[in-house]
Amino acid sequence: MNLTVLGAGAWGTALAISAARHNPQVMLWARDAAQVHDMQVCRRNARYLPEVLLPDALRLTHDLRQAVAHAHGGLIIIGTPMAALGSMLQALPEDAAMLWLCKGFEKDTGRLGHEIAQAVRPQARCGVLSGPSFAREVALAQPTALVAASFDAALADQAVMALHSDSLRVYTSPDPIGVEVGGAVKNVLAIATGIADGMNLGLNARAALITRGLAEMTRLGVALGARLDTFMGLSGLGDLVLTATGDLSRNRTVGLKLAEGLALPQVLHDLGHVAEGVYSAATVLRRAQALGVDMPITEAVVAVLEGRTTPAKAVGALMSREAKAEG
Repeated sequence: MNLTVLGAGAWGTALAISAARHNPQVMLWARDAAQVHDMQVCRRNARYLPEVLLPDALRLTHDLRQAVAHAHGGLIIIGTPMAALGSMLQALPEDAAMLWLCKGFEKDTGRLGHEIAQAVRPQARCGVLSGPSFAREVALAQPTALVAASFDAALADQAVMALHSDSLRVYTSPDPIGVEVGGAVKNVLAIATGIADGMNLGLNARAALITRGLAEMTRLGVALGARLDTFMGLSGLGDLVLTATGDLSRNRTVGLKLAEGLALPQVLHDLGHVAEGVYSAATVLRRAQALGVDMPITEAVVAVLEGRTTPAKAVGALMSREAKAEG
């Protein structure tokens, strides 16, 4: 099957590498011609995955028309940031079959990926590919499981055909709303867990934050129309546990550094990569408040990110909340 991956960041490159190991018809597109030239010469993505060789079969291009034409009759994977999803969807043909990798909410509108698609490409066959996955591990062929979610069951099955391998298992889901909510909210909760770990609050606190964070994620998702059981799957509990505890998690790193007392601009400068939870947190909270959904952990993270409270005070506020039933 012809497969095109649009976006040569860490995740797009990793997925293209994984697919090209068993499929000789994979093309990776990058906007920057110089980056493409360097990858062609060195057979590495020096900026994002310098330790992993690109398979010989993987084709590279900076020509978007060529990349889209290559995927005709096959599948396009959009690996751009959430901020570019709308413009990328508009640039693709109406009849293209596509999945996006980005996790989060569109900054200005607060839309999830499926809401962006409904607005700019309402007839498109589209969905989301998500789950607990660090790009480096996928590129190194370490065992990983993802979920392809779409209202179009045939498209999800197409993703399995294109991507499933000995090192990458791809499951299907009819619930792109739940998969997207899980992928967006877990980044915010990972910042909270990073703060707790950075303050040395202990494993009890980490477990409580993950569990109560999952409850927040589930409440918001169901209010937005998601299925309850999605949040016990790969894109819910699975992705939350990985991002909240893994040392490769950029969002957890943000929380760790904030707990050390570093200012957010310095944290982001030192990080050098996008931490989606920083940009999604306020949007998650706004959408929850509009729906009457209580998300106290998210609210605390937003207050810390905006400088309205300190990590220590935020933890104190959470612990002093009135006792209530868990369910």
